[in-house]
Amino acid sequence: MDDVNLKAHDYYLDRELSFLEFNQRVLDLAADASIPLLERVKFLSISCSNLDEFFEIRVAGLKERQELGATHGGHDGRSIAEHLEAIHLRTRALVAEQYRLLNDVLAPALGESGIHLVRQHRLTDAQVRAVEGYFEHEVEPVLSPLGLDPARPFPRIQNKSLNFIVRLSGTDAFGRDTNLAIVQVPRSLPRVIRLPATDGDDGLLQLAYLSTLIQRFVHKLFEGMTVEGCWQFRLTRNSDLFVDEEEVDDLRRAVEGELASRRYGDEVRLETAHDCPADITGFLLQQFKLGLTDLYQVPGPVNLNRLMSVYDLVDRPDLKYPPFAPGVPERLVGRSDLFAAIRDKDVLLHHPFQSFAPVVEFVRQAARDPQVLAIKQTLYRSGSE
Repeated sequence: MDDVNLKAHDYYLDRELSFLEFNQRVLDLAADASIPLLERVKFLSISCSNLDEFFEIRVAGLKERQELGATHGGHDGRSIAEHLEAIHLRTRALVAEQYRLLNDVLAPALGESGIHLVRQHRLTDAQVRAVEGYFEHEVEPVLSPLGLDPARPFPRIQNKSLNFIVRLSGTDAFGRDTNLAIVQVPRSLPRVIRLPATDGDDGLLQLAYLSTLIQRFVHKLFEGMTVEGCWQFRLTRNSDLFVDEEEVDDLRRAVEGELASRRYGDEVRLETAHDCPADITGFLLQQFKLGLTDLYQVPGPVNLNRLMSVYDLVDRPDLKYPPFAPGVPERLVGRSDLFAAIRDKDVLLHHPFQSFAPVVEFVRQAARDPQVLAIKQTLYRSGSE
């Protein structure tokens, strides 16, 4: 038999494109009509979160290597430039599918189920009056618009934060001509808001994006000036961590420093509203030193992973997976001494199908046992609770 040439490009799949295909399969779950509706919304959100991480780490790593002068992209024979071009084309298709699902499939299905995601141009007069107070008391006090002129440079934009670029005419309260301004939105504000009930709702649950409220009332931030346009944008930065354990004295402090710097790493991707004018997108790309292949214009909110909050805001068990009760291995049922149980035979727990309670009880018993000198465990991707 002829020797197999393991260096042949045909034997290899690009790992970056392979990840995008995996993310496509996640998105396919959002399109699956057999899955409960709010679970599909969650899958859409997860696909967006996955894509964010992909750009923060994978694409950022390729761009970093390219800037250092490397050309070899991987075992499939593509150069780094060819990799980035292929990623761009596949990602554009993936993003287009995300927003098609949201706008043409999931949002209408939510409406049929009595849950409306209200867009700016569809706010009724009653809804405008209801949310204006919320904007004035909860949103406006934490927004600090920044005019752009030679004396006030473009502000630093945090990684994956929600921002607006506003085109203005007229003069501000200090008599200054300001044509453009940036409004940065703090992460503390919820991105999806439940609208107060108004007459005519007929029991429907009305939700609105925070971006919808800001665009509707942004003129309140610029008294005396005319708002000609307001467009949301979001910047993704390089968020990879690099800590040389042999070169640092305090690993914890070094990691803390790296985590802080992730918010302002090198620019990787720019997302803007689909109706953002070419001169505005060009201006933003110039500020962030990005090219057209780094630009993604979307017909909806620039951060779909915030749709995850819809799942929590809506108390509709009929639109979610039924609650799952994990089991307990038969050998542990009725046994109070876990040390005795594992002396007989090892116990394998398969989560989440089996309960985590035996692990908690195991640690509790160990803490009470005077023969236990130390308890050491690895926490991997621990949740907020």
